[in-house]
Order: sequence, then C-alpha cells, then structure tokens
Amino acid sequence: MMALGVHSGLGMTSARTRDRLVERLEEMGIQDRRVLNAIRRTPRHLFVEEALASRAYEDSALPIGHKQTISQPYIVARMTEALIAADVPSKVLEVGTGSGYQAAVLAGIVGTVATLERINDLLLRARTCFAELKLHNIVSKYADGTQGWRAQAPFDGIMVTAAAVEVPVALLEQLKIGGRLIAPVGKPTAQTLLRFTKLEVGFKIENLGAVSFVPLLEGLSK
Repeated sequence: MMALGVHSGLGMTSARTRDRLVERLEEMGIQDRRVLNAIRRTPRHLFVEEALASRAYEDSALPIGHKQTISQPYIVARMTEALIAADVPSKVLEVGTGSGYQAAVLAGIVGTVATLERINDLLLRARTCFAELKLHNIVSKYADGTQGWRAQAPFDGIMVTAAAVEVPVALLEQLKIGGRLIAPVGKPTAQTLLRFTKLEVGFKIENLGAVSFVPLLEGLSK
C-alpha cells in the first residue's frame, strides 16, 4: 500500500500554496466561488502518494496506483461547477471514488456524497482521508459503480469519474427528475464531458468539452 502524504510538511499545506492553485483555476475559467473555496479548503496532498505530495497543488493528474489517477484540479473544479450550476444538490452519487479527492471537494458543498469504488485498496485509503478530515457527510461502498446504489437512490446529482462509451442505464434510472449527471463519454481516444439533465420524458444533453479519463469498468477488484 502506498504511503499517503498525511504528514508532508507545512509548505504543501500553506494558504499561499492553495491560493496559487485557486488563482490558476480562475484564470482557466472556473468562476463559482463555492467551488473555488472548496478547492482551497481541501488538502489535495493528503490524497496522493507521499513521494508525489510536492506536486499535489500542480494542475495535473497524478498516479494513485492500480492504473488509476487523481484528476487534475481543473477537471475536478469543472465537473463540480457543472453539477451545481443550477442549484446545490442535496444528495450526490459519485461513481469512482479513486483517491477520494473529488468526493472531499463535493462534501464541502453538497449535503451528502455517496461514493462507489470497485478497487477495495483505493476505497480503504480514501476512507482514511475522509476520517482524518472528519467528512461525516460522505458514505462509501465497495461496489460495481456501473450498477449505481439503489439503496441510496434517487439522487439529485450523479458524477462519473471514468469514461464509458455510453452512460450505464442504471445510473440514469437512479437520477431524480430535474437532476443532473456529469460524465465523460466516449472511447479512450475521443472522450467528451457531457451533462445530462433528467426531464419528465428523456434527457437534455450538453457538451462540456473534450476530456481524457480512465475507462469505466464493471465488476470488483481487490
């Protein structure tokens, strides 16, 4: 198991370091103060390997093991901003806990975050971070995210942090009328970030731009 960057030094936790990241995100077009403040408050260095902690506040994706990555802060901010654009959801499902960073950012804004992870080792590490940060509004489960979480459904918002050629039907079914689902969709060579808003009949679909994510996989992995 990789060592988390829990005690990585004062330099990486300083307000100035986080402020610089927030300034970069503003320059890149992130405008929602709720999102920027959540990014500023969330210690990203806790969610990466200790050896990579010095790079935690760069705007770049970093490896977290198991061929997975922690998304770059801009993508985390962009997806969060897209999810809460109309109103702040009370309950959000995240498919793909990964490092736990995206869930932690969401937890600083929304009422409850329910997050699913198919790789047990990653989920256990993320839970350690959630506990250390006292994020009591996050519930998590070791599960196949493509099936959603019916016991917690319906959701005001769903965020998928891995790409599929099509969004799993189970996730669309577990979204409330008026709810929004943010997901990268497409093949590894050509993915688009989409926002689905559930209507009484069908969905409104918006293209939010090109992205690159690891693939959304079915089943469980240790």
